[in-house]
Order: sequence, then C-alpha cells, then structure tokens
Amino acid sequence: MCGIVGAVAQRDVADILLEGLKRLEYRGYDSAGVAVIDSRGELRRLRRLGKVQSLADAVHASPTPGGIGIAHTRWATHGEPSEANAHPHMSGDIAVVHNGIIENHETLRDQLKAQGYVFTSQTDTEVIAHLVERELKSADSLLAAVMAARTQLHGAYGMVVIDRQQPDRMIVARSGSPLVIGFGIGEHFIASDQLALLPVTRKFAFLEEGDVAEITRQSVSVFDKNNEAVVREPQESTVEHDAGDKGEFRHYMLKEIYEQPQAIANTLEGRLFNGQLNLEALGDLSDIEQVQIIACGTSYHAGMTARYWIEELAGVACNIEIASEFRYRKSVVRPNSLLVTISQSGETADTLAALRLAKELGFARSLTICNVPGSSLVRESDMALMTRAGAEIGVASTKAFTTQLVGLMLLTVALGRGRGLSTDKEKQIADALTHLPGLIEKALGMNSAIQQLAENFAEKHHALFLGRGDQYPIAMEGALKLKEISYIHAEAYAAGELKHGPLALIDSEMPIVVVAPHNDLVEKLKSNIEEVRARGGELIVFADEAADIRPEANMQVMDVPHCDDIVAPILYTLPLQLLSYHVAVIKGTDVDQPRNLAKSVTVE
Repeated sequence: MCGIVGAVAQRDVADILLEGLKRLEYRGYDSAGVAVIDSRGELRRLRRLGKVQSLADAVHASPTPGGIGIAHTRWATHGEPSEANAHPHMSGDIAVVHNGIIENHETLRDQLKAQGYVFTSQTDTEVIAHLVERELKSADSLLAAVMAARTQLHGAYGMVVIDRQQPDRMIVARSGSPLVIGFGIGEHFIASDQLALLPVTRKFAFLEEGDVAEITRQSVSVFDKNNEAVVREPQESTVEHDAGDKGEFRHYMLKEIYEQPQAIANTLEGRLFNGQLNLEALGDLSDIEQVQIIACGTSYHAGMTARYWIEELAGVACNIEIASEFRYRKSVVRPNSLLVTISQSGETADTLAALRLAKELGFARSLTICNVPGSSLVRESDMALMTRAGAEIGVASTKAFTTQLVGLMLLTVALGRGRGLSTDKEKQIADALTHLPGLIEKALGMNSAIQQLAENFAEKHHALFLGRGDQYPIAMEGALKLKEISYIHAEAYAAGELKHGPLALIDSEMPIVVVAPHNDLVEKLKSNIEEVRARGGELIVFADEAADIRPEANMQVMDVPHCDDIVAPILYTLPLQLLSYHVAVIKGTDVDQPRNLAKSVTVE
C-alpha cells in the first residue's frame, strides 16, 4: 500500500499521475514510482526513495510523453523502504502497482522461481507482475490473464496492470483494498482515493469487492467476482480537497486542530437546530438491545468513550472491540444488536472485514460513523452518519476524532429516546453541543501556554497519561498522539489502576499528564494525583477551573474552560492534541507524516 493513480488518455499523463500522488501524500509513504508507455511504445519506469517531489524531479529531468501510465506511493509491508522495492513492479512487458498484502506470496514466489522468473525485490507485489506475465502466455487478452492470476492470489489487493503490447488499456482488480474509477471525455482514470483525481474529473464509480475492470480511453467494462459483466453507475462527487494550502499554519495538523470548531459545527448542521436534535436519519432504534462498536486506533478510543455514554445515558448494553481482534475470534451476537463501525477513511481493512463478518453473524443492523462519502464502509453499511470533518491531511487524526465523538453522542440520544433518556436530559445534551464549538475555540486560546509547557518534554523518553471514567479513553488518545508524532513512548492508565503496577514507573524523569474535569470522580482523581506526588512524579494537570486543583511542587496546572460533563471528553481532547503537536515540533519530527505510519490502513 498506500496510494495508486492510473490514467489512459490522448494527452500525456505523467503530470496527472504525479499530481495525483501529491494529493495522496498525506496518507504516509516511503517511496514513489511511475511507469508510462511512451509515444514510441516503450515502457519507461522511474522510482525514487523518499518524497514524491524527488520522483517529480526525476520525471521532469527525463520527460516521458505517453497516454497511459500508473503511479504509486508505497508504505512498506514486505521489504525495507528502497528503490528496488518501490512500485511499479515489472515482468517483461507487464507493469503493476498494488495496495494490500498477498498472503501466499512465498509459495507463488517459489513456483515462479522454479519456472525461471527472476525476482529483483523483496515485495509480495512482484509476484503479481510475474504471475500476470505467465498467464498472458496462454490467455487471449490482458483481462483474461489478470482474471486467471487473481484466482491464485490469497489476501488483499487493489491493483492496476498495464502491458507494453496493449498500450490502450488498464486492467484493475479489487479484493479488500479500495479503487475508484474516474470518468472523463475520451479519457479515464483509476485511483485508490477520489481525492487524487479531483483535478481531472468529478465523476466517479467505486469498484465493489471482487470486481475486475478493463479501462480504455473510450470505455469502462466491469466484471464481478464470478467474471459476469456488471454496471457500476458513476456519480458526481461533491468532495472538496483543501489540502493545498496550510494558510498561516506551519503544519496541516495544527491547521486541522484549529478547524475543529467549524468541523463540529458542520457535524451538527441539520442535526441540531434551536436547541432541538433532529435524528430522523438514524431511524427508530427502540428495538436495539445491544450495541457492538468495532474500530481501530483513534476511532477505537472514540468508541470507548461512547460506551460510557450509551450505557449511562441511553441504558443500552454496549461492547467495544478492536476490529483486528473481533474478526478472529468467535463472537456471540445477542438478538436485536446494532453493529457500529467507526473509521475516518471508511476503508480501514480490519474494520471493513469485521463489518462483513458481522453480516454473517446476524446483527440486526449496521451503522458506520465515517468522514468519507462513498467509502466502502458507507456503501456496505445499512446506515451511515457522516462526520463532515472535511479532508484531514495530517496522519495523526484530530478533527476526525472529535467529530466522531459528536456523532457518537447523537447516536446515544437516538438510542435513548423512549428508553429512559428524559426530555430534560436530551435538552441538556443539545445545549451542551450548541455551546461546544465556542468552548473549543476558547480552549484553543491555551495554545501559547501549552507551547511553553512542551519544553519540559524535549529530553524525555517516556510519559504516562491518566484519566477516570469517560476521560480514560481521552488519556489513551493523548498518549497515542504523543507517541505517533513525537516518538516518545507514552501509555495511558485509568487513574485508579496506578497502585496496581504503574506506580513502579514513577520518577522525576517521567511526565504524568492528567485530565481532570469537574465531575463526580474529581475527588478520587485528586487522591491519585497525590499518589504520584508522594513518589516524586512530575505532574501536568489539565483541570476544570472549578475542580479546585492548584499548582504545587512538581505539579503544573493548566486551566481548561468549564464545560458540561457530557461534552468534557471532546473538549479535553484539544489540549492533549496541542501538547503532542508542540512536543513533536520541538523534537523536530515530521509532524504531518510520522515515520512508519499511514493515514488509511488498507492492510491487516
């Protein structure tokens, strides 16, 4: 994985491919490459380790005119980041780009080597190139060769294949990894994300699981997993891509932190009006007796927070599980259970696989909370609640997370109606959400003070985050953000668990970050703070102004604007995001594209 772009046109496509790759840079990658069949019928490939700009410089230094080509940004799975392992991979006249993981690549590699094929990379993708080249010897078309090759592949793939001998077509195939076709006039495109193609088209069709397509300048032919011809209707996209300008901000991540008041207002638009919540889009959920939330990473933390809300406010039993664990264990599904998946991209491989498994297990309905219209999770779920956060470019999620929390609060109210959630409580929630964008704007005023606070982390190697109740998942999210972008080892604990092990770690070299809203657990939390202070720990406490937590020796207190307990988890996310950001800047890491990480994880 990570980014795929392809084009077949009358015009030269190299610049289109490069621009597409640049628009996918936010996903994270380690190398980039392009292959074009030039005007003389030669298949020319260029690959570079590092940024897309290095590849662009190489292409412009050696112009490659041609009307068909493929390009890729790679996030290493098999084989180290290197030019040899970068895509596209070739075999004879065949070139391939691929997202996903071929699980039986070692067996296929051994077979192909025995037949005389020479491998020049450590990747699983090179197997596809040799396999298609072998099948082409007995097939009557490139389409037939790819169809034959895919029956031998186990695992996940979104791949695009071109052949120097057939320079008028691309063959694409999808199994587990997303691909979208872009429609033009006398030209067509393929990409792993429609954002890559917005400069050339706004008309898209999404390939479904198991689809294979043959794409020429004039036509698009799609075949399902049984090789039967099907129609995937193109639709006009309204997606906007605002990644081109950081404005006044140094990094996309900081820009997106500051976009959260507007992003949350967008999530609430049409769903909150004059203090009333409009949840008709979620339908009648009065028959739901159990909620199962499935997610990964940051989205998992959102689901953990929602469990507190759903059980306390709606009175509905709720489980939360990491998608990669759920899909590989035997589950018991209770009657009238709702499956909720949460994903920024809507393409997270483990979450998507869990949704497909859930359909077989007998969940009553499925709902996804997602930021990308037209994504696989949105298309395959019974219901979708779009977060409307806008394009999020920084790999470390910020506004996608807080808008997910808002969406989950709306779900909580929908579940609670007619089930014990009083009219007064619903009005309290609506009022709290109404004031939330303004409160977050106020919390952003802490930025300068947090920037100074971050200096304390410059030489630190470990950090501990503490929270209680629905703030425990927020502490987990704070720890995740710090480790993602600053590379400082950080972990989170429920504060009541301190005495069951983590106290052994406490010393003056480990900052302890505490989130302390003014709620029913604040007095318990104060006792946990004293446990740390008694052992010489250095505390940083983000506290409600009304919590009466005052600075002491070895303890800094940062005042957070007072808010209703109901929305406190959302508000307290902001200072932790800012802290992680400023620590990363001080340490000089790549804030927007941290090492080893990808924005959209489409492999297991």
